[in-house]
Amino acid sequence: MIETNCSLKPFNSFAIEAKTEQLFHLKNRTQFPELLVHIKQAIENNKPILILGGGSNILFCENFAGLIIKVELSGVEVTESESSYLLTVGAGENWHKLVTDCIEQGIDGLENLALIPGVVGAAPVQNIGAYGTEFKDACESVEYIDLDSGQLHTLSAEQCLFGYRDSIFKTPAFKNALITQVTLKLSKKWQPQSRYGALNNLKTDEQITAKQIYQSVCQIRSEKLPDPAKLGNAGSFFKNPVVNQDLADTLLALHPKMPNYPQADGKVKLAAGWLIDQASLKGHQIGGASVHQQQALVLINQGDATALDVVKLAGFVRDTVQQQFAVELQHEVRFIGAVGETNLSEVLKNV
Repeated sequence: MIETNCSLKPFNSFAIEAKTEQLFHLKNRTQFPELLVHIKQAIENNKPILILGGGSNILFCENFAGLIIKVELSGVEVTESESSYLLTVGAGENWHKLVTDCIEQGIDGLENLALIPGVVGAAPVQNIGAYGTEFKDACESVEYIDLDSGQLHTLSAEQCLFGYRDSIFKTPAFKNALITQVTLKLSKKWQPQSRYGALNNLKTDEQITAKQIYQSVCQIRSEKLPDPAKLGNAGSFFKNPVVNQDLADTLLALHPKMPNYPQADGKVKLAAGWLIDQASLKGHQIGGASVHQQQALVLINQGDATALDVVKLAGFVRDTVQQQFAVELQHEVRFIGAVGETNLSEVLKNV
């Protein structure tokens, strides 16, 4: 099914108004030949192509002048061996629903990743993570269709080259890879991951269950992060910056309580939300966009924000933190311009 001159407001959690020339709803594999025809036509007409999942990590900076493929492939197949569960999941399935269904069925291991917005197919691209757990910890393999050739391929978890909020799917060589399904492997010998952040508060004098961790994560995230259905947002707007040890030492001398996480390569990860908070930016507003009062890492649409409002606010936050802490924040949210992916600096040049 393809739509023309279609509004993208229902398909991005920021609830920013933008339009696309064409929107293709990919609901099942029988549509692959039809999809490839539309892709060929777009290429022949020199039109850009964008793959869209749940729209939970995207800012449409302007109308899109090409073809957007909305991935809505569904289905969950569970098989098991003596030691583990194997889940093959369609890329269009809602991630949080998958986590919830697993917990209800006694399939443990994804509980720390509860309430992360978006669809399953986006999880490997970002290597989503929270509370000491990342997607890669459960990944067995990822299947994708090459939109150039129409061929299906499968990569092992190792071949996906997972890193912090990173994977091979973010490289130029895989810009035409549309993830169709993922396979997850969850051990029946479950081990709790509850020593990270607020999960430390869980009682340790009794056996912790996956459901307890799931409930705690849901509660923590609900308290910290605004519901996109009520306040448009894309979750954590900025990545946690990684700086060299010298800068970290300088900042710690000035701010002894600054959260910091030493990395294996000798560098130090800082908390972007803490930096923004210390810069007194909570509640700062430009147009209809503002920094969330409870969670400084989240920029919100108060109801009538334009993309330009969000862009200007993001620039102001980045520049303020740079001036006060000599730390440059990089946005985690993907910026989409008329012809494809762009970034904050490029968009600000044209403001």
